[in-house]
Amino acid sequence: MIRKGFKMKLYSDKKEEYIRRHNPIWEELQEVLKSHGVSNYSLFLDNETNVLFGYAELKDEQKWQEIANTTICRKWWSFMADCMETNPDNSPKSSNLEAIFHIN
Repeated sequence: MIRKGFKMKLYSDKKEEYIRRHNPIWEELQEVLKSHGVSNYSLFLDNETNVLFGYAELKDEQKWQEIANTTICRKWWSFMADCMETNPDNSPKSSNLEAIFHIN
């Protein structure tokens, strides 16, 4: 199992809207995540900086990357683009975090 940590950034006035859009997350998107081997996916927000910390467990890094090519993922990116910093294709600007400690 691959443990993946990453960060993204919300616009300061979009916290409530971002949370609203995730509750509930689209069932079709959830199914795509699961079918691509993603589990234990969580998002946390640092209210002082508006930085989101994402954590997910993956079966395969390549399958994780393939999610970006699905229609539902691209629709989700467009739906969320006004809430957060994004790239020209509406994907969230995201940076991976280096795992330095784990206890099981």
